[in-house]
This record gives sequence, structure tokens and C-alpha cells, in this order.
Amino acid sequence: MINAIPAYTKGLYLTLSISFFGIVLSIFIGLFVALILFYRIPFLKNIANFYVELSRNTPLLIQLFFLYYGLSQIGIVLSAYHCAVIGVAFLGGGYMAESFRLGLGAVSKVQIEAGLSLGLNRLQMIYYVIFPQSLSVSMPSIGANAIFLLKETSVVSAIALADVMFVTKDLMGTYYKTTEALIMLVIAYLIVLLPMSALFVALEHHYKKRL
Repeated sequence: MINAIPAYTKGLYLTLSISFFGIVLSIFIGLFVALILFYRIPFLKNIANFYVELSRNTPLLIQLFFLYYGLSQIGIVLSAYHCAVIGVAFLGGGYMAESFRLGLGAVSKVQIEAGLSLGLNRLQMIYYVIFPQSLSVSMPSIGANAIFLLKETSVVSAIALADVMFVTKDLMGTYYKTTEALIMLVIAYLIVLLPMSALFVALEHHYKKRL
């Protein structure tokens, strides 16, 4: 198990890299889609609804196969790493959109009317009134989605990326030490997920105190 630490460290770094960029992109996508749905922008809201349903109702593995194998058939060739990041962002964007929409819908109409009476434009309304209040409601769901997406990266080994799951299966096939390899896998995920969970709990309390 000690000799396997370098391999797990390298695999965990890849997992964290894919997760970080995928989650950050999914947050931006989710916020953009949620604002479209919140303001019911004509035409775009139908596209946004279709995207949310498509992303939430198709497995990440299928999305990765489409990006890695399907797009190459029409001349669009992406690296396995970029496919993984795009896949996580695409999947997460749908979940994040629902989280942000939950928070946006929780903002009282009285607050919005008060902002309008002060002469705030739409962007100022979002930044100063709607967004700060909605985050306190959305943060628990956003944190749960981020943790979910990090765990979902375990399937990227299907497109030949040497993440921690790939390393685990490789060691199991080479040394037949199933129990030891799985213990190392659990430890690797706990090292990342426990601090991540604590971070989102702290952010949740922070935004609740600001209200």
C-alpha cells in the first residue's frame, strides 16, 4: 500500500484537475441557465429547459462516449482530458441550474420591488439584491452537486484517463490485492471529499450570517 502512494497521488491529481475545471464551468453554466429560466427569456427558455432535461437524464458515461468517440466520427477530435472536463461541466450545469433556480425563486417579490423602487437596473438587481439572498438557499444544493460531480469523475477511466479509479483497477489486476487497493481508493476520496464538504458548510453559514 505504501509503494502504491505515488500512483494514487498522480491519479488523485488528475481527478482533482478534472473536477475543479468541470465544477467551475458547471457553476457558470448553471447560473446562466438559471437566469434565463428565472426571467423567462423567450426562445432561450425552451433551449435552457431542453438542456437541463438532457444533462440531468443522461449518464456521464454516455456523454463521455459521445464526446470522445462520437464527435471523432464527424471530424471533431478532442483529447480524453478535455472530453472529461466538458462532460462534467455539461452534466453539472443542469444540476447547478436547478440549484440556482431554487435560490432565485426563494427571493421575495417585495425585495425585488424595493430594488426597483430604488432605481436599480436588472444587473444591479441581480448583483445587490437577488444573488446574495439566493446563495444562502442554493449553497447546500450547490455543495451537494459539487461533491456528486467529483465522485462522478470515477467513470473517466472508461476513456483511458488514469484517475484514481483507473489506478485502483490497474493495481487490482496486477497484484490481485483487491482489499488493499479499495482501501486506498476510499482514503483518496475521503482526503478530498471531507475538506470539500466542510468548505461548503462554512460557505453556507457565511451567507446565512450576511442576511
